[in-house]
Amino acid sequence: MASPQNRFFDDLAKLMQNAAGMADGARREVEDFLKARMERLLAGMDLVTREEFEAAREMAVKAREENERLSTRIAALEAKLGDKPDRAPL
Repeated sequence: MASPQNRFFDDLAKLMQNAAGMADGARREVEDFLKARMERLLAGMDLVTREEFEAAREMAVKAREENERLSTRIAALEAKLGDKPDRAPL
């Protein structure tokens, strides 16, 4: 027969183990809840993905390069014709 002191410590150990399991379960529930709330919040925002952002950025870089190329070409044509621009360049 187990001594009362050993049984007390066994019961205390089981109680602590159960409490730790409950705390872990509560932690997981809180994490799941917060994750769901954040996903819902982000889904409600008008955000773009990284891929969409990079594609738009690349299009902007290409457009800027084309604009610079055309500006250089216009300046060369104006110089060839001897015309001066009537307005300031953009």
